[in-house]
Amino acid sequence: MTAISIRSATLDDAAAICAIYNPYVATTTISFEEDAVTGSDMAQRIADVGKAGLPWLVAECEGRLLGYAYATRWRVRPAYRTSVESSVYLDGDAAGRGVGTLLYRALLDALRGLDVHMVIGGIAQPNPASVALHEKLGFRKVAHFSEVGRKFGGWVDVGYWELRLA
Repeated sequence: MTAISIRSATLDDAAAICAIYNPYVATTTISFEEDAVTGSDMAQRIADVGKAGLPWLVAECEGRLLGYAYATRWRVRPAYRTSVESSVYLDGDAAGRGVGTLLYRALLDALRGLDVHMVIGGIAQPNPASVALHEKLGFRKVAHFSEVGRKFGGWVDVGYWELRLA
């Protein structure tokens, strides 16, 4: 495989990010969104993450995006300011090739350079690949909420994993 590079996302990446994300929206319970995200909406999300001083990274190979990872504030109250929620999504062709690990490690390294103490990953269940990725990187499961989402006519559980950075 040709070398994969990790870089900060730009607003110009919005359409390619939508192409990765929207199949999850349309066909899985991994995302709790129910409608496809537009390029302009995704560009606004990228901008908002940047304005919050947090990283949004993309993995790229030969000019093609293979996946992305970003962090958002865990909650809005000031006392939560050192906790973030992380997300990572891969193009279907990139799954199982180490791209998720590469991206997530880069995100965690970027967060270590900020005033971030705790990273929280919420994972719709079941999702053994995402659980394995989080646990491989040192996250530990701390919560499980039953039937907190409803999509495609069924109830969806969500588990939460945490990783203390400092």
